[in-house]
Amino acid sequence: MRMKSQKDSDMDASSILLVGLSHHTAPIAVRERFSFDAEGLRSLLSVLRSNGSEECVLQEVTALATCNRLEVYAVSFEPTLAAHQIIGEIARQRGTAQAELTPYLYVKTGRPAIDHLFHVASGLDSLILGEAQILGQVADAYETAQRCGASGPILARLFQAALHCGKRARRETAISSYTTSVSHAAVKQARALLGDLSRCSALILGAGEMAELAAAALHQHRIASLLCINRTHAHAEQLAAQTGGRALAWSQLNEALATADLVISATAAPSMVLTAATVAQAMHARNGRPLVMFDIAHPRDIDPNVDALPGVMRFDLDHLQHCIDANLGRRQAAVPEVKAIIAEESIAFMEWLAARSVLPAVVALRRRGEAIAQQETERTLRRLLHEHPDDERIRQEVERLAARIVAKLLHEPTVRLKARAANGDGACFAQALTELFRLEVAMPPSAPSTMQRFSAQSIATNGVYVHE
Repeated sequence: MRMKSQKDSDMDASSILLVGLSHHTAPIAVRERFSFDAEGLRSLLSVLRSNGSEECVLQEVTALATCNRLEVYAVSFEPTLAAHQIIGEIARQRGTAQAELTPYLYVKTGRPAIDHLFHVASGLDSLILGEAQILGQVADAYETAQRCGASGPILARLFQAALHCGKRARRETAISSYTTSVSHAAVKQARALLGDLSRCSALILGAGEMAELAAAALHQHRIASLLCINRTHAHAEQLAAQTGGRALAWSQLNEALATADLVISATAAPSMVLTAATVAQAMHARNGRPLVMFDIAHPRDIDPNVDALPGVMRFDLDHLQHCIDANLGRRQAAVPEVKAIIAEESIAFMEWLAARSVLPAVVALRRRGEAIAQQETERTLRRLLHEHPDDERIRQEVERLAARIVAKLLHEPTVRLKARAANGDGACFAQALTELFRLEVAMPPSAPSTMQRFSAQSIATNGVYVHE
């Protein structure tokens, strides 16, 4: 029996590592300081994966960076050193001492790290429960690592499983149903009041994130006419171009108020931009046509005194918050269902990871069986084709027969070996199989010693929370 080394085979769950910070552990000022754009993320991955060649202990690495989190997932036989390398490189690239970073970090290994990613992809760890954007961000992280060559078979499978888990959560539960966005809540309420928006005109005041979301939602619902006004006209033009609208100058505000059926105001002005007098003038020009107004700015854009004007319906954040709170309650009710899905997907991934550890023995056994079948097939065919040299059907039938025998003979031990691996006995049975059949198996390196394993004591001195 000949054995060969295989550098990254037989990684078990304890070799999967997560180092991260998020809105749960770090205030926004800290998150901004340690944020990475796309180019910075590629640089981080490149350095972590190839850092000092022999000194690098990360076999695979992937990073998830959003406005609310920075998480680095890695595979390593030496998670203690790997965690220190990750923390050190993040600090170095941001020009700060590790001591300034570690108080905000969480570090997890094994099953907790796996489950954490599944929670993130499913929207359970988001600032807004069930938000959909995180699923695309997980996909982007996976694709970036793949393009950089930083990922590998384990993290690729882990992120694919996380994406599958997140999609299941949204498809099978209400975790992402019912809007929790103020902008979307305003558009939903507008639809309830005005009916088919394809027959309505709307005016958006502002060009920030909430204005963008509102304009996008109106565009999605096929608003007949969308007018965009902002004090910085170029920003209004950009928003209009993105949503099929038309940008107007601030001086055209009164004209727009006289024609729109719906107004959504989301400026960053320090004081009100629509006074009762301005709206009263617009209502006079409307000849009694009602006007629905949503003030989603903070501080408020629209004078509450417009409520006294006939035909005006005004809603602000307090009005919309009731709807949002109710929707969050509905999403919260779906959390147990999502956690059940996460448990299923986590178990499936763990089983795959365990089965992977016995894969070299399975492959070697199948190759041995196929080699023996090939030898015996050729011996039989020499005799049969000597008597019937032109009968190709004989060759095909004999080869098919041999292949079926090998497949059926090896099916049961293969299934049982993978099942044993899922129960933690895979290594013993794979070794027995190797000895019994004298298989040539690519053997993995020895597992890390207890001293090499990631321990709470080894990192806690640096202020990092560790979950094993």
